[in-house]
Amino acid sequence: MATGYDKMAPTTKSAEEIVPFTGFGSRALTFFDDLAANQTREWFADHKAIYEAHVLRPMQFLVEALSLAFAAHDIPLTGSAKASIFRIHRDVRFAKDKSPYKTNAGAVMSRDGTKNGKGILYIQVGGEERAFLALGFYGPEPADLTAIRSAVAADPDRWDAVVRALDDAGLALTRGNPVTRMPKGFEAFAQAPFAETLRLRNFIASRQLPPERLLEPGLIDDLVQFAQAGLPLLAFGRNAIDHARGARFALDEGFR
Repeated sequence: MATGYDKMAPTTKSAEEIVPFTGFGSRALTFFDDLAANQTREWFADHKAIYEAHVLRPMQFLVEALSLAFAAHDIPLTGSAKASIFRIHRDVRFAKDKSPYKTNAGAVMSRDGTKNGKGILYIQVGGEERAFLALGFYGPEPADLTAIRSAVAADPDRWDAVVRALDDAGLALTRGNPVTRMPKGFEAFAQAPFAETLRLRNFIASRQLPPERLLEPGLIDDLVQFAQAGLPLLAFGRNAIDHARGARFALDEGFR
């Protein structure tokens, strides 16, 4: 499948070095429920072994195994146990909520293996949603968001093909929290069929995971299928960003 991606960053370990992912621990979700009610360093210290055994190490194994699985399926996403997983400690320096710990675990897979990659797959365990997957462009830099919007306006038929591909795979674009007015430079498209899309702040598709699926090694297969389903969205956004960085183009010119 042609995606328009550059060759992705190599995986950090060989198949022989990867610890097989067998599922998250049975106490993964209840750990976060308990942590939400016990936001003290003393409680966390007493229960840190549960976090490491039921959440952290399985997440590390999952990320490493996924990197190999994605490479085997030509999916341009990768990561590592060291770089992909978010810390459980919250940054409370400028926050009103001084709770020291997050009540979920998250990891990011991207083209270059960093959390800030252009186009990501996100895995979350815990929190109100319990478990979910998301893929696309969340909180993109202003220039990158403008590039994606410009690509939609320049070639709406191509964008419609992306939306249809997501729909065929049982995915839909998340449309929450759009800007209230047409973005600057896109006012002429206020009556266009894709005007609502141009007001999006994020270009994300997501899927809930049954909590019991977290315990199973088949979660790897679910993630591979989800990533494959979301490739058209990743490719569209990445092509738009790469094109905008390489050559400026007018909204009515499309891709050359």
